[in-house]
Amino acid sequence: MEFMGYRRANGKVGSRNLVAVIPSVVCANDVSEAIVNQVSGTRGLFHHQGCCQLPPDLVRVTDTLCSLGSSPNVGAALIVSLGCEGTDHERLAETIAKTGKPVEIIHIQELGGASRAIQEGTDLAQKLVQKIADQQREACDMSEVVMSIKCGGSDATSGLASNCVIGYVADKIVDLGGTVVFGETTEFIGAEHILARRAVNEQVGQKILDIVAQMEGRAKSLGCDMRKGQPTPGNMAGGLTTIEEKSLGAIVKSGTKPIQGVLDYPQMITNEKGLWIKDTPGREPEILTGMAATGAQFMFFSTGRGAPQGYPIMPVVKICGNVNTYERMQHDMDINAGLIIEGKKSIEEVGEEAFAMAVKVLNGGMSKNEAIHYYSSIDIHCLGPVI
Repeated sequence: MEFMGYRRANGKVGSRNLVAVIPSVVCANDVSEAIVNQVSGTRGLFHHQGCCQLPPDLVRVTDTLCSLGSSPNVGAALIVSLGCEGTDHERLAETIAKTGKPVEIIHIQELGGASRAIQEGTDLAQKLVQKIADQQREACDMSEVVMSIKCGGSDATSGLASNCVIGYVADKIVDLGGTVVFGETTEFIGAEHILARRAVNEQVGQKILDIVAQMEGRAKSLGCDMRKGQPTPGNMAGGLTTIEEKSLGAIVKSGTKPIQGVLDYPQMITNEKGLWIKDTPGREPEILTGMAATGAQFMFFSTGRGAPQGYPIMPVVKICGNVNTYERMQHDMDINAGLIIEGKKSIEEVGEEAFAMAVKVLNGGMSKNEAIHYYSSIDIHCLGPVI
């Protein structure tokens, strides 16, 4: 089976052909946003990191930005540097350039301030857009798909319907030779032993248990029990009573295939196939960044209460398990899995509908969040304090 994608110089395949405008530090966000507002075909990766952080986090931020800029959905990149940040903006430019993409970099301080940087950046961004505009889609095998998955704004319908639909598609993608990545380590709690039993070997199983223990340990270091923040108030209002109940519903979206390994947060998929875990938090801006950094061409996002946001360089398809939410938020939700709850369709029927939507998005069809430009929420998950 095939889809029409953008073949990059390094062999990767994208579903989009965008110019990413990447501030290397939070201080460059406003200049970056002004450039994006001026030039069609660009998307900004506006984050809040890059300075006054401990060295391991500065490396983590640089690594994550490198992976984002290397995403196959990105055809070219403009890096906007302040000039005195803690991230390694030169390594960022070099890493993206190694993928064969056109890359430009500007330094706000060297150019004489924000207004001049905006003018220079706008000119360069326009040239980059024009440079990649003639790239054509070509036939690509479904084995080259990298799909990321998440659930958010969950209620009791999520684990019974929308997560089941995503699990159905996840199994289908893996059977076609593709790659599926899921995360939300906080939402493994109480079900991590089930995931560990699905690991391909004992080492991977232990790693799954370890990342859950580490996530809980970070909360305990602040005198908190992770379970006091999960389920969230919205989850409980939607009928989820315990963290174990939430986790059992959440892991359904991973399907049934063996888990091949655990990826670090900034890590990009190279030639890995099958089902993988990425160690991420559950909050949308941070996990969507981690999943876009895998090189995923798109994401399936399950929701019951209605989570409308997307991501700048990764289409996000919303699978809604609650028919009332779908009807109320139909301009944000892409697939109505609530029909399963009503008994009008089976998991398999909605699963095939969702798979068809995935192929459509891979071929260039818009998800609803893309159509309304709801895709600016982004942040990078860091481990230490801002200092």
